[in-house]
Order: sequence, then structure tokens, then C-alpha cells
Amino acid sequence: MADTATTTPRPQTFPQARQYTGMNWLGLQTLLEREIRRFIKVSAQTLIAPLITTILYISVFALAMGGRGAPIGGIPYIDFLAPGLIMMGVINNAFQNASSSLIIAKIQGNAVDFLMPPLSALELTIAFIGGAAARGIIVGLASLVAVAPFADVTPDHWWAVLLFIATASVIFGAIGLLGGVWADKFDHLAAVTNFVITPLTFLSGTFYSINALPGPIRDVAHWNPVFLLIDGFRYGFIGHADGPIVVASVVSVVLAVGLSTACWALIKSGWRLKA
Repeated sequence: MADTATTTPRPQTFPQARQYTGMNWLGLQTLLEREIRRFIKVSAQTLIAPLITTILYISVFALAMGGRGAPIGGIPYIDFLAPGLIMMGVINNAFQNASSSLIIAKIQGNAVDFLMPPLSALELTIAFIGGAAARGIIVGLASLVAVAPFADVTPDHWWAVLLFIATASVIFGAIGLLGGVWADKFDHLAAVTNFVITPLTFLSGTFYSINALPGPIRDVAHWNPVFLLIDGFRYGFIGHADGPIVVASVVSVVLAVGLSTACWALIKSGWRLKA
């Protein structure tokens, strides 16, 4: 007699998600290398073009000012100008690297791929901001060499040069990452550049001493974060600052940590990244 007994189907089980503890150093290194190689691969656009822009700026100003120009606070104008131009290149390139990485991935429809590997939000944040900071610092160092024939760029305070180029790269790498997560198309990032970064840069004392501004405007400009970065960086070269160097140092570090933390929280939430 055939066995007609029915068997109870076994419950279907699914493998549990693998748990990762500690830092995924290999994954972090891989993504960081990807971000660095991405801008090195198109170095004519990402590294050489900013150098040409910096050289053109300083050449035009040197010509307009008749050589080294009238002193500002006892410092020849070209020596005063050079650190501001270098920092402007650092800021723009750090922002562009992080923001372009995210917006290109979103337009191509593969932004979610960043969330699939076993990388935590912290590791993603470090890699994206680290790649942006690397581009900013490389452009800054190359610009330093490029302007050396025009201006005296021998640092008086190495600690200030290193502190402000590092914090500026991290700050605007983080801003670029936030912008890349928020934006849906290149027009959105262009709006950030045109209406936020460029005005802050041109009103930050890049081309002039901020003390030349009228009283109320000068007081407000002293809290422009780009001014604090440029002023601190310039102090590292010429030993003179238009504002308190301690305040600039503290604010720049706080901004770097605060904006990086905001990036971590945003990536952890998956906002505008998850499909």
C-alpha cells in the first residue's frame, strides 16, 4: 500500500546577513584609491587646468600692479595675493571632486552601488572626503610651485600652512559630498558653486585686505569661513593675519569635524542614495 502520509514542509530559511566588525580597511583603501585615480586619470582637467588658472590670475595682477605691487601691511601685494590664489584652488577642487563623484553616479543610476559593498557609512565618508582632500592638497602644492617664480612663498609658520590646507580640503570635500548627495543634476551643483562658493571666495579677502571694507561689512566678513581659511593660510606664509589666528584655527577644525559628521549621518540614512 502506497504511503499516503503527507509530510509537513520544512520552513524556508534565509541566511542571515553577514556581520562585519571593526573597520573594513581593504574596502576603505579600494574606494579611496578609486576616488584618487578618478581625478588623476583626467589630470589635464583636474590638475593642470587649475594651475593655468592660478598662473593667469597672478600674471594679470602682477602686470596690473606693475610688478610686485603696492605693499599691504608692509607685504608686497603679489606675496599677499599668492596664498589666497592657492587656497582658492584648494577649495574649488576639493568641492568638485566629491560632488562630481556622487552626481555622476546618480545620473548613471549606480549610486546605490556604493551602499552594496560591506562598507559602513563612516568608511564611505572617509573615502569620499579623503579623495576630495587629496585632490585639493595636490592642487595646492602644485599651485605653490607654479606661483613661486612670481612671489615669495617661503612659509613663516609651517603649522598654519599644513593646518589650513588640510582643514580647507576636508571642509569643502564634505560640502561637495553633501551637495552631491542632495543634487539630482549638474545644474544643482552649479547653483551651489555660483551662488555660495564663488561669492564667499571673492568676498573673503582673496584679492585684498578685508580691513579695507567698510565697518559693518568688515565685521560680517570676519565670520566668512572662507576668509578664516584664507587668512590663516596666508598667515602661514607672511606672518600677518587680518583676524585672530586662534579663532580661525578653532573654527576651521570645528567646521571640518562638524561637516564630516553631517556627511556620515546623511550617508548612514541613505537619503537620496537608496533606490
